[in-house]
Amino acid sequence: MANISFCELRRKEVINLRDGARLGAVCDLEVDLCSIVVPGPPKMWGLLKSDEELVIPFCKINKIGDDVILVDIML
Repeated sequence: MANISFCELRRKEVINLRDGARLGAVCDLEVDLCSIVVPGPPKMWGLLKSDEELVIPFCKINKIGDDVILVDIML
């Protein structure tokens, strides 16, 4: 399946293959979150961005607040 945005997905009608019933258009999306990805630590005293990414498993997330996500990882 190709990448598709939520805006594109919510315009689509959902049809049941068993009986052909129209179930309606997509109105919301549920995602099972496995991990979050953040940029890796900067290089050269913070002057250059890292080429690496840091993958943080969802089980290491302690709290998701309005402005920040608190994680418990060892770097």
